[in-house]
Amino acid sequence: MDSEKRSPKQCAGWREWASLPDLGIDKIKAKMDTGARTSCLHAFHTRVFDKEGHPWLEFHVHPRQGDVDTVVVCQAPIVDQRDVTDSGGHVENRPVILTQLTLGTESWPVEMTVTNRDTMKFRMLIGRTAMRGRLLIDSDSSYLLGEQPK
Repeated sequence: MDSEKRSPKQCAGWREWASLPDLGIDKIKAKMDTGARTSCLHAFHTRVFDKEGHPWLEFHVHPRQGDVDTVVVCQAPIVDQRDVTDSGGHVENRPVILTQLTLGTESWPVEMTVTNRDTMKFRMLIGRTAMRGRLLIDSDSSYLLGEQPK
């Protein structure tokens, strides 16, 4: 693609506030993870069900770190199942959903695996496939795309 035809990339910090409007999540702190290929969302109480002949996933999310009282119940079609190797070298087969991601003023569809991240600091990781062609990461900075939404 000719560089003159590309829209400019947003500069993001190593962590940013994101939203997932298709899932009803208005704000979630996300870590930009250039070491991860695919984005990942924390979920618990996952359940696969059939909707009009296609597999869907229902799952619960604690969108805010340290807040186990706030729960968002989400549903999304499963677009794939993938083996994912975590940072500890453990392989897990995870469902993959496609959902709209909003960072700053931009929104675009991203593939996201769903797994329990209760023991992890960040409820969401944004992988390099979601960043490709859209974001440049400034590892010295945080929240370049906006402060925590009210």
